Amino acid sequence: MSFLTLDRLDKSFGGSPVLRGVSLAVEKGEIIALLGPSGSGKTTALRMIAGFETPDRGRILIEDADVTPLPPERRHFGMVFQHYALFPHLTVGENVAFGLAGRSAGKEETKRRPQRVAEALALVDLPGFADRRVGEISGGQQQRVALARALAPEPRVLLLDEPLSNLDPTLRERTRRELKSAIQRVGITTVLVTHEQEEAFQLGDRVAVLQDGVLHQVGSAEDLYERPATRFVATFVGRASVLPCVLEGDGAVWVPYPPGDAAGPVRWSAVRSPEAEGMKPGEEAALVVRPESLAFVAAGNPQALAGRVIERRYAGPVTYYQVALAPGGEVEVLAPSGAATVGDAVRVAPEPRGPAPRIFRRNR
Repeated sequence: MSFLTLDRLDKSFGGSPVLRGVSLAVEKGEIIALLGPSGSGKTTALRMIAGFETPDRGRILIEDADVTPLPPERRHFGMVFQHYALFPHLTVGENVAFGLAGRSAGKEETKRRPQRVAEALALVDLPGFADRRVGEISGGQQQRVALARALAPEPRVLLLDEPLSNLDPTLRERTRRELKSAIQRVGITTVLVTHEQEEAFQLGDRVAVLQDGVLHQVGSAEDLYERPATRFVATFVGRASVLPCVLEGDGAVWVPYPPGDAAGPVRWSAVRSPEAEGMKPGEEAALVVRPESLAFVAAGNPQALAGRVIERRYAGPVTYYQVALAPGGEVEVLAPSGAATVGDAVRVAPEPRGPAPRIFRRNR
């Protein structure tokens, strides 16, 4: 049995659906990242888990107990907010102790509070910080104080709402590692909301991708990138190009662009997505290709499409090249830096060492 379960959650605001039948099972000790664009429903889902919003339909369960009717204070969950909500007039230790203040406790528990505060600060690698003022520590340290405050009451589930969005990119990268290390030391079940793909992939054991209130796919970073279930996941996660194509029966497609060196439409091999199951040979479809799954090739390659480089984005030893195909459409190619420059006529063909191109329904 899963530790935390979202069971067919629906939610609307003002008649507009925000969540549509979202179901998700989270194992004990697992970190799940809810990833999606603004308005996808990820924050609403987190607020429902916390008890700040009530679903129109569906249930939230901890193991086999339905916690949907319970108010936030009775769920015993910890939460780290986007802006941390630390009290600047209190010390670091007093801020952490505030997380314990709402719990009813006897004299012995009250006596242990300083020890509990010290233990929570040690978990986030801030021993000896209890007497410092919040304004005297860095943004990354403030984030860890907020985490210590959430962990001090030993919650059943930890909820993180865009916890690193206020940090600059360099500090965010280091703090991600520290945050994941602290969560793993505690072994607490965690749900994270973020719109940053890199953050979701680095922190989450699995990632749940939402769009318009619909849960499209749950899986590891590799699953989402290399085996996307829907066209939205394929184009939202990572970088990808979309080409029109016509299906064949053996998993190959015809790319109906004027070819580079072939006499007719170019034939590429591809993998059908679950979204494309049931489609028949001859149907028009959409082909999604990753930049590293394409390469510049020499004349004479029968799989080549002709094009011209219209833009390049340098990335050290490699460069992303935007190629306009004749007479229309564009693809992005990842190739060694210096392979081409803007204005060059090029030929583009599949690179078999990259993720296989995926077939999706054209109207999605």
